[in-house]
Amino acid sequence: MINLSEVIETNKMIDRENFDVRTITMGISLLDCIDTDIAAMCGKIRDKILTRAKDLVRTGEDIASDYGVPIVNKRISVTPVALIGGALRDTGDYVRIAKTLDACAQDVGVNFIGGFSALVSEGMTPADELLIRSIPEALYATERVCSSVNLASTKQGINMDAVRLMGEVIKETAERTADRDGLGCAKLVVFCNAPDDNPFMAGAFHGVTMPDTVINVGVSGPGVVLSAVEECRGAGFEELCETIKRTAFKITRVGQLVAQEASRRLGYPFGIVDLSLAPTPAIGDSVADILKEIGVEEAGAPGTTAALALLNDQVKKGGLMASSYVGGLSGAFIPVSEDQGMIDAVNAGALTLEKLEAMTCVCSVGLDMIAVPGDTSASTISGIIADEMALGMINQKTTAVRLIPAAGKKVGDQVTFGGLLGHAPIMPVNRFDCSRLIERNGRIPAPVHSFKN
Repeated sequence: MINLSEVIETNKMIDRENFDVRTITMGISLLDCIDTDIAAMCGKIRDKILTRAKDLVRTGEDIASDYGVPIVNKRISVTPVALIGGALRDTGDYVRIAKTLDACAQDVGVNFIGGFSALVSEGMTPADELLIRSIPEALYATERVCSSVNLASTKQGINMDAVRLMGEVIKETAERTADRDGLGCAKLVVFCNAPDDNPFMAGAFHGVTMPDTVINVGVSGPGVVLSAVEECRGAGFEELCETIKRTAFKITRVGQLVAQEASRRLGYPFGIVDLSLAPTPAIGDSVADILKEIGVEEAGAPGTTAALALLNDQVKKGGLMASSYVGGLSGAFIPVSEDQGMIDAVNAGALTLEKLEAMTCVCSVGLDMIAVPGDTSASTISGIIADEMALGMINQKTTAVRLIPAAGKKVGDQVTFGGLLGHAPIMPVNRFDCSRLIERNGRIPAPVHSFKN
């Protein structure tokens, strides 16, 4: 039983260490909104979202006020739109759905709505391909819509046709939003082994195995973990690990309380708590700074991957003791633009794209919020995606890529998005060609260890 004393104990975390509940995300199924008429479908989507989420923002604000716990974002995720668009025959219809989702998000007051998505790890239906091809226009024409595409899984392998297409789509999305430093790409992510219950954007969607409506919560506390690690400077690994576990336990307990309270007040079931350490551009709210405190001079130095593996594992171990329903991604995020310590490491020359790729083997997700030169080819982007999908497939974990090929920008320049999305230096990319690989048709088969029953 969670009680208020456990929340009071977190006052120091909130006042001094940037602790917050990063998001309450309401998942809403749109399967009952399917219609052969696009106008009727959009009307059903609008009616359902406005009915279910009308009190989401106010409830989040009330809980934050009652318990003194900052709740930064209130968000919505919906059924992957490609799954409800099987009868549609035009990319313009998908853009119309995106605009409907955007208007709903604005009307209920959430900052993002996720689920303009397709799941294509084994192949693409016509609906999947139409949605994917509509992404550049949809993200250009909307403000709050987020898009994701699952390209691979451990069970099914890597859909290389979709990988090739996504390289082209990411390039086009960057060009369509070039006046905003490629902002559309900051709202677009590709996955291997995408979870159905992720509350974080841009990858959130409402899985088809989930209840009709559900409440998922994402907590965050890099600053809290950093402060705890600072207190055991010079200690051995056992004490360091115990300290991180205890801290993750406290953070997750607050998230559990918020999730249960939001579920009770809104009248929809509680799904999961995602206990990921999600950084912000704020000073002291950085995963990179935790790695430095563990013992590396800069994120990217030798030993960084080992330090990140330790951090990620202890966060999960502590969180699992605090909640029976831990899910989503859960661990440590390493986005470049959203973490000032990561930005500093790139600018110092300590952190490269290749080192980040190695770190994704042990973190929560993957290559996240990384800006690259605008002249990076679509095939190179696809090659980077393929590498990351392979890591997820072989290691049986979620991996992802969110790249911003900033039009007109080169190494040494910077992109700026503001808010939680932050800013990022343009990172160099390996210039050697991989187009002959990307032009091959078909699918990379699932690994042998996937055949378990």
